[in-house]
Amino acid sequence: MPDKIIIGEHLYNEAIQRIIQSAERELLIFDQDLKLGGFSSLAIYELLQQFLSQKITSQVSIILQDSAYFQEKCPRLLNLLEIFGHKMRVYVTNQSAKHAKDCFILADGKHYIKRIHIDQARFKYAYDDIATVKALNSRFDELTEAIQDTVSTTPLGL
Repeated sequence: MPDKIIIGEHLYNEAIQRIIQSAERELLIFDQDLKLGGFSSLAIYELLQQFLSQKITSQVSIILQDSAYFQEKCPRLLNLLEIFGHKMRVYVTNQSAKHAKDCFILADGKHYIKRIHIDQARFKYAYDDIATVKALNSRFDELTEAIQDTVSTTPLGL
């Protein structure tokens, strides 16, 4: 469905699950705080757990603007971070990246979902859209340069 805007929170949640299910080796996630999209749900937890368990080389990288919701309201994802810390990383951006108001997930360098603006449930997603994913991957790389902190499950990050 490239170039077609879809509207609705429920549809957004379903599309996120589909993109996560499509991943075989790498998931790159950028979000303001993971409040939207069902990230605290059992369904997302199970999909990510399955993804991380399937292959020794699978990787999840999450960049957030604010980690409070993740740390306080997503205990299942924190559990995955604790178990799969060698395959899963969660980062927090510095102030220079706080202006970004979209969110996206990239799977294996070819599938994506992109929420156009955090305040509106308008999004696009597609499979095998390498050109769009390449552009979003460049954005993810830029956001990586704006990382200020890493979320850790151990006290003081030890």
